[in-house]
Amino acid sequence: MIRWRRGEVVRVRREWPGAVELDVATEEGGARALAYPALVGRPEPGDTVLLNTTALAMGLGTGGYAMVVAIPDRLPEDPDGPGHLVKARYTPLQATVLGADEQDSPHHGLLREADSLGGMPVVVADLHSALPAVLCGLYGTRPHARVAYVMLDGGALPAWFSMSCARLKEAGWLGGTVTVGQAFGGDVEAVTVHTGLLAARYVLEADVAIVTQGPGNLGSGTRWGFSGVSAGEAVNAAAVLSGRPVAALRVSEGDRRERHLGLSHHSLTAYGRVALAPALVAVPELPGDFGARVAEQARPLGGRHELVPVSVDGLHEALKGSPVRLSTMGRGLEEDLAYFLTSAAAGRLAASLLDPDRPSEDPADPVSPPPPADPASPPPPGS
Repeated sequence: MIRWRRGEVVRVRREWPGAVELDVATEEGGARALAYPALVGRPEPGDTVLLNTTALAMGLGTGGYAMVVAIPDRLPEDPDGPGHLVKARYTPLQATVLGADEQDSPHHGLLREADSLGGMPVVVADLHSALPAVLCGLYGTRPHARVAYVMLDGGALPAWFSMSCARLKEAGWLGGTVTVGQAFGGDVEAVTVHTGLLAARYVLEADVAIVTQGPGNLGSGTRWGFSGVSAGEAVNAAAVLSGRPVAALRVSEGDRRERHLGLSHHSLTAYGRVALAPALVAVPELPGDFGARVAEQARPLGGRHELVPVSVDGLHEALKGSPVRLSTMGRGLEEDLAYFLTSAAAGRLAASLLDPDRPSEDPADPVSPPPPADPASPPPPGS
């Protein structure tokens, strides 16, 4: 199940917040490796490293790294910070983090009785690659909105793996990242997508949340066997918390697999079967026969959701202004323009839901959760 190798660090290739990319020499030759210093310490040239080469051997596109498991001759010091949430539980690399919703957190009192997002738009997408495109569409209309990213655990577990997240935050395009479930490494940690959304609203004071799985996704080519079913579950979570879920469709004109050409079966299953609560579905007004095909494919979703046609005028230019490289399944902006236009259309729709009379850049009162429906009710046992 795991391919183990020893190697020696040759050089540091590049780094971004939370991650270091390395060249490592092994018995089989050179390998590109990735280390998370918060977990294993910072590798330096000449260090012996213990590697997990499973993804590298499989030739995975997103995860094609040898992963540094340990620097056995120079172990990091024991952590001394607070935190009782265990992520990657009962694996050899389980780690403790401070959850925003746990009792020792300074935000526990804020979140303990929080029960409503107060109508906050929540954009839900299947793939992590949709994140910057959604932001391009949103900021084209509301450039000063504060946006938080809620990362599900269907793909990469460490948020540090995403160079895009780091660059988007540096560019001021993300107010922060919340990692939920087994995912970890965000600016804020949370137990579930529900408390993650509440943390986005009240801890990060977001006007809009975007929810996707982390980089990399798992699919088996079956109707139900793909990690993107979590998109439907996220719609339900946003709705039950009185948010305004906006469903971003997965559309492609560059994918040669029939199940993903046009409107992906992932969207039809996640939103048509898994999402039991109604959402606003952003249907892009793409040109020509392809646009007509996508609109027709989306029609069955109208039985439960509200299909909202969204103009894509000006979105191509907006996407060109992304502070990070746009790529999905190895295809760039011009190679699969429909995918990125569709994601940007969801951002444009979410922007239209924001109150135009209260610019997000105004230093208004801090966001605080509404009082619980029944203040006299005690918190549930074990909370």
